[in-house]
Amino acid sequence: MRIGELAARAGVSTRSLRYYEQQQLLPAQRSSTGQRRYPEVAVDRVRLIQRLFSANLSSRTIAELLPCPRAGITPLVAKTRLAAERERIDAQIAELAKARVQLTEVIEQIDQPMSDCDS
Repeated sequence: MRIGELAARAGVSTRSLRYYEQQQLLPAQRSSTGQRRYPEVAVDRVRLIQRLFSANLSSRTIAELLPCPRAGITPLVAKTRLAAERERIDAQIAELAKARVQLTEVIEQIDQPMSDCDS
């Protein structure tokens, strides 16, 4: 299928597809006139790429993890790496939760007069 059809079916822009190709996330065949051509499975691959971006993974990490026999990434390796990414995100969430608690405490104290401030 051509780039416009893939974009429509996957719900992304053609610009995104060109970016995915540039980042080596989405291979494209070229016609004799240089037009990009994609197989049917590209729709699912683009949707997976979108989900991984939504999970806050970088394009480099996605390229390393995408199922691709030539890359030597087994499902177990990908699953382990994704679990590690999830743990990293969980740690960030925990840190943000702590920061939120601290900020809430400061907000609550603002209404209380401070002893070293002139009223």
